[in-house]
Amino acid sequence: MQNIANVFNNQILMVAIAACLIAQVLKLVFEFAKNGKVSFRTLVETGGMPSAHSALVTALATGVGQRMGWESPEFAIASIFAVIVMYDAAGVRQAAGKQARVLNQIVDELFHDAELHEERLKELLGHTPVQVIAGCILGVMVSWIALRGA
Repeated sequence: MQNIANVFNNQILMVAIAACLIAQVLKLVFEFAKNGKVSFRTLVETGGMPSAHSALVTALATGVGQRMGWESPEFAIASIFAVIVMYDAAGVRQAAGKQARVLNQIVDELFHDAELHEERLKELLGHTPVQVIAGCILGVMVSWIALRGA
């Protein structure tokens, strides 16, 4: 059995994780620019600009394409995986966030006098298409820069 520490030698994996972390840090920058304050909860929450999920999967797919070849089955698998993740982030999770917003509003209006002990539903679940595209561009750029010539 190989040493588990060897996973840190996987450059494609490390570049994908780096792209995700860069996206999360950029969320702090965008939040500060938008609201004039920084919330470190942004680092662990879903949603926001740019999409860290998109950055992760596009860096992964780009890295696989760079190393294994753009015509390889591995690149095809990584690309399809990336498309599914980005579609989910901008489609399904975005819709769920909109539904949560409506449900929270209904509860607020119907039960404004009652003392409820239920937590509000999380409204920022998904991404706008612009956030997904920005994450996608970031992921491609990080992989391209980190793995070129390597």
